[in-house]
Amino acid sequence: MGTLQHIQHQISALNDLIKINNDRVAGYQKAVEGAEDIALKTVFEGYIDQSKSYVNELNDYIHQLGGSPTDGTTLSGKFYHAWMDVKSAFTKKDSHSVLSDCEYGEDVAKSAYRKALDDKELIWEDEKVVSLLNNHMSGLKIAHDAIKALRDSTKEVA
Repeated sequence: MGTLQHIQHQISALNDLIKINNDRVAGYQKAVEGAEDIALKTVFEGYIDQSKSYVNELNDYIHQLGGSPTDGTTLSGKFYHAWMDVKSAFTKKDSHSVLSDCEYGEDVAKSAYRKALDDKELIWEDEKVVSLLNNHMSGLKIAHDAIKALRDSTKEVA
């Protein structure tokens, strides 16, 4: 793989992570709309801000590589959110269901970051981007564990 192809592959992988974060923002915005609990809304809004921050950091690095950041979402994210719209039209979403959907989204985000970090063809030469992606992964793991704990606590109450 030539240097230009290598850089384009990195830009593509980073753009995929931007799309995942955009999916995460859209998912948490739906969660805010579906939640009645003010404390939960605050948690969800915090994760929206987290993903927006991640997108800004990824945008900056893509610009450093000479690329153009995306502003879209993943196709699977669009299908997932459309399904959630249909599902919510027919069922009332309780906190447990909303949190289960959020946990699913966190699993998808973590998986996307793991895939980018483990991709043998990417060979991330810049330690800054590796550190950035690992920091994002750490934040996503913390978010996942917090959402899972909240979900489990609502299940016990229900």
